[in-house]
Amino acid sequence: MNGRASQIGFSQRIRLEWLEQTANLVLAGNDKAAVNDSLQELLKDKVSIGGEAIRGNREKVITILMKTWLTVPRGLETLRDEGLQIHQGLPRKDRIAVHWGMALAAYPFWGAVAAHTGRLLRLQGTAAAAHVQRRVKEQYGERETASRAARRVLRSFIDWNVLNETDDKGVYAQGNRYSIQDPRLIAWLVEASLHACANGSAAIKDLLDGTSIFPFRLAHISAEHLVSLSPRLDLLRHGLDDDLVMLREIDLASRKGGDK
Repeated sequence: MNGRASQIGFSQRIRLEWLEQTANLVLAGNDKAAVNDSLQELLKDKVSIGGEAIRGNREKVITILMKTWLTVPRGLETLRDEGLQIHQGLPRKDRIAVHWGMALAAYPFWGAVAAHTGRLLRLQGTAAAAHVQRRVKEQYGERETASRAARRVLRSFIDWNVLNETDDKGVYAQGNRYSIQDPRLIAWLVEASLHACANGSAAIKDLLDGTSIFPFRLAHISAEHLVSLSPRLDLLRHGLDDDLVMLREIDLASRKGGDK
């Protein structure tokens, strides 16, 4: 792995309503300082209560929220801007898709935990936290920080109601699933998923049925249609049933520049 794909970053339990508030603050035109102040007020009685540490858990939560919707990594600005446009046109209950997509793009670690979780759910109907954490450590190295961060991402999935706890401790079942028919949102989610891929490309069938988006059922649309909906996507045809969708070179180049 290289670049953002090798970084963890997403190390806190993040509630969906906190991301919703952050996106709304950005849509309202607030600058970084104003967004930070609003989030400090929102979280003061929810995270690190009474704590004022410079890099305490509340500050880490705010960093994640802002990096997802405001101070996004270089190369994600246009994805973020379109995501905010889509967000405005969706009923609140369906906005989970754009929050999931931006978390995927800004933090590939979120996508890695999701992919391992979704793969286990698909194979056996449940996902054990211990199994997910073991696979994450195989990918990111035998670091306690990786295991701990994976556990917090899993707790976020539960908070978002896309995973349900079972009678067996640490074993989870599929939660809510969302059917997505809108081609524009599907193309946007595919693009977000590609930003979580180390090389920025994947087969169309793997993108539409990807385990990293296990809470969503995407309508199947053609690769040509998909690429026509976003100027930031390219198509490479390998065969009749083997279309590869990739980020355009300009987007790949900006990603390699690293974060702001």
